[in-house]
Amino acid sequence: MNVNRDWVTPITMGAFALMATTGVLMFFGLRPGLIGAAHEWLSWLFLAGVAGHVLANSMAFLRHLRSRRALTIVATFLAVLVLAAVASRFLPRKPAQEPGWATPVRALAQAPLPVLAQVGGVSPEQMRERIAAAGIAQPLAEDSTVASLVGSDYEQQKNLLRKVLAPQDAQAAKP
Repeated sequence: MNVNRDWVTPITMGAFALMATTGVLMFFGLRPGLIGAAHEWLSWLFLAGVAGHVLANSMAFLRHLRSRRALTIVATFLAVLVLAAVASRFLPRKPAQEPGWATPVRALAQAPLPVLAQVGGVSPEQMRERIAAAGIAQPLAEDSTVASLVGSDYEQQKNLLRKVLAPQDAQAAKP
């Protein structure tokens, strides 16, 4: 099969750079923005590039695999893969660690409206206005909480808290 190296080699190189960078970031617990999604979904480009690269260089790959050293290295990586798969089936998993600020955010999401208003330094009525301005149209009771308004989704709770607790624009406060 004739595969154009002018395409597969740059795709493989670029996808490798992406996989390596996002993998290292994730190793150190850094997942800003779409890092995790990019790593997972764009790995398919890496696989396609590698497959094309192998096809374009099949004779060289076969020549490499005739050496005992190459076979040992490939077999070692395959053994690590099998051991990791078997171990993940039987060993307990370490729970994902949340950032330190997650606990206070969860507590604020459970706080009743008057408490949330106090934390925000505003009256309960002003907090109601902020919640309405954030797009929550349902009627609010005294015991309403951010969690009761948006549900148990942590990201939605965090986003609503960010909106209602953010300082108001300094220009709006001037007469």
